[in-house]
Amino acid sequence: MIIDDVAPLLETIEGRTWWRACSAGAVPDDEGLKLGTLPPTALFTQDDTFFCLDDTCTHDTYSLAEGWVEDGTVECTLHLAKFDLHTGAPLRPPATTPVAIHPVTVVDGAVYVALPNTYLIKEEAA
Repeated sequence: MIIDDVAPLLETIEGRTWWRACSAGAVPDDEGLKLGTLPPTALFTQDDTFFCLDDTCTHDTYSLAEGWVEDGTVECTLHLAKFDLHTGAPLRPPATTPVAIHPVTVVDGAVYVALPNTYLIKEEAA
């Protein structure tokens, strides 16, 4: 969960709660990091920008954190569906349904994600 001294720095978003996901260095560049949430979510980074998406490919139940990150997209390794990291939109079949995206910010080297209040937090990633 968020720490009280960081809370004033985070924008209030109705229906969402900010939580500390991990340190910025824990997310490998051009790769994904699965977070301990239900439903599963994952952080991605490319060119020093962080993205958070629901982790399950909408074509088949497979982790996007295992995929390839390139040119602002993540590609599912199971059937090669591709999603836009900015919007969650499917960019290549067989996926036709977008994945949910979540606001991300970095404060003092820690990555914070604003997840819907219906999501459960199982653990801090790192």
